[in-house]
Amino acid sequence: MLTVRDLTKQYGTTTAVRDLSFTVAPGEVLGLVGPNGAGKTTTLRTIAGIIAPSSGSVAICGHDIRTDPVEAKRQLAFVPDEPHLFDHLTVEEHLRFIGRLYGVADVEGRIGPLLDELELGDRRRSLPPELSRGMKQKLAIACGLLHDPAVLILDEPLTGLDPGGMRRMRATIAARAKAGTAIILSSHLLTLVEELCSTLFVIRRGTCVAHGSTAAIVAAHPALVGKSLEELFLALTGDAAGAEATGQPPAGT
Repeated sequence: MLTVRDLTKQYGTTTAVRDLSFTVAPGEVLGLVGPNGAGKTTTLRTIAGIIAPSSGSVAICGHDIRTDPVEAKRQLAFVPDEPHLFDHLTVEEHLRFIGRLYGVADVEGRIGPLLDELELGDRRRSLPPELSRGMKQKLAIACGLLHDPAVLILDEPLTGLDPGGMRRMRATIAARAKAGTAIILSSHLLTLVEELCSTLFVIRRGTCVAHGSTAAIVAAHPALVGKSLEELFLALTGDAAGAEATGQPPAGT
């Protein structure tokens, strides 16, 4: 389980995210969505312990990411939108390295099935420069899944994948949720969010403008009844929505 409470991150006088609070239960897929510059990446990197929050807390399976970072990160996997790989390690060497870092006892037994699941079995001895962008993305996700994390954070996981790879990745994400992994999925592909996410957390300019199931969000905004997810997203994150949430007039008025 992931618990975020009153999370705020400031850069000097700029507040990137303000007072964000939510939980992600085992088996839940939370869709973190918002326009460019809304604070999604800052939120994900703060949850993962890459950057420190200015205030608030993040707990992963009961371990605070600031005061107990090693135990918290043992339960976590964060896959960013841009894979960070080692050019001198093959595909399977990446997984062995990750296995040693996390102390995975049966790493050799996990590598083969995981590579087959992500359609990388025939590239196990390839180096990253020999891989396509989509294959690099698959390898990064394989590294994240190897230690069976309790909490999985995915930032644009379908980047670079062809239609077949997208279908396979959707199945992989759904299978991990069914097995009890708590997942945060951030993507601009609203069809992916609609298919996989049981809960939405919509942010705009660093603040939450909606949180809950699609049905619950629509119920709280009767004017959105019958709208598509794209129309819902635009209504919640546009200038008029921001004015309603903050009490300020829309830009240009």
